[in-house]
Amino acid sequence: MSRRLLGFVLIAVLGLCLWWLFTPDAKAPDRGHQTPDSLPVPIPRTRIAALGRVEPRSEERQVAAAMTGRLADVPLEEGALVQQGQIIATLENADHLAQVQAAEAAVAVARASLDRIINGARAAERDEAQADVREADAVLALAKLDLERQQGLAKRDLGSRQDLDRARSEHQVAIARLARARFHQEVIDSPPRADEQARAEAEVTLAEARLAEARAIFEKSFVRSPVTGIVLRRLRRAGELVSEMLDTPIIVVGDTSVLRVRAEVDEADITQIHLGQSAYVQADAYGKQRFPGQVIRIGSQMGRKTLRNEQPAERVDTRVLEVLIELQPGSNLPVGLRVDAYLELEQP
Repeated sequence: MSRRLLGFVLIAVLGLCLWWLFTPDAKAPDRGHQTPDSLPVPIPRTRIAALGRVEPRSEERQVAAAMTGRLADVPLEEGALVQQGQIIATLENADHLAQVQAAEAAVAVARASLDRIINGARAAERDEAQADVREADAVLALAKLDLERQQGLAKRDLGSRQDLDRARSEHQVAIARLARARFHQEVIDSPPRADEQARAEAEVTLAEARLAEARAIFEKSFVRSPVTGIVLRRLRRAGELVSEMLDTPIIVVGDTSVLRVRAEVDEADITQIHLGQSAYVQADAYGKQRFPGQVIRIGSQMGRKTLRNEQPAERVDTRVLEVLIELQPGSNLPVGLRVDAYLELEQP
C-alpha cells in the first residue's frame, strides 16, 4: 500500500514539473531575452527643486561705525535710496573737529617757520643791516680822521696824551663796530643752514602727519553707505551708543537693482548643475507666477541646510551646495522672501 502511494506522489510531482516547463505563463520571465519594447520606460526628470532665499545683488550689508561713540543723527528711513559713499549716520564729533582745527594750526606754524628759514630775512631787515654797515663805516672814517689829527698835534707837542688815547680808543671801537655790522649783514644775506632747514622740514612733516591722523579719526564719525541701493532696515536711532568692539550695526543696505536667489541644492543633484543653467523661482504669495533667471555661481563647499519648508517629511540631515541664481530685471520680490527654486535640466 505504501509503495502505491509513493508511486502516485512521484507521478504527481513529475506531472507538475512537466506542466511548469511546458507552460509559458507559468515560467518566470527571462530577462535575458526581453525586447526593448517590453522594458518599462522611466519618466524623464526635467528639473531640480531646491529651497532658496531672495537677496540683493550686493547681499545684505550691515553697516556699523568704525569707532565707539554716541549716534548724533541717523537721517534715513527704511526704503530710502542711498548712493555709495553717502553719509547714513553721524556720531557726536565736536571733540574730534577741535583736534582737526588744532592740527591745522600746528601745520600752519611749522610751514611758516620753514618758509622763514628758506627765504631768509625780509627786505626791511636786509636794508637795515646795510644801513648799519654804512653808519659804522662813516663812524670809522670820522674816528680815523680824529686819530690822525691827534697824532699830528702830539708830534708838535700841541695835544695832550689823554686826547690821543681817546682818539685811538674810538678808532678801535669804530673798527669793531664796522666788523660787527658787516658780520650781521652776512648772516642775514647767507643761505639757510642745512641742519636748520632739515629740522624745520621734519617739523612740517610731523605736523602734517598729526593732521592726517586727526582728520582720519574725525572721518570715522561719519558712517557711509558701501553700496548704491536702498535702506533695508534701520537698527539704531540717534542717542544710542555704538562700538566697533561689539556687534552693533546701524543700518542694513543692499543693491536691489538686480535680485538674486541663494538656493540650496541637495548633494544628490550637484552633478546636474552648471553655470548659465536656466532656472526660475516661485513663491506661495505669488501663486503660479514664475520669475526666470540663470545660475551665475556654484559653491565650492558642501554645508548643512539653513532653509526649511516646514514639511513633516523634510530631511534636515542632508548636506547641500549653495547655488546663486540671478533673476531677470523686473523681478519685484521682497528681500528675504523664501522661494522654491527650480533648475531646468537639458533633455537628451
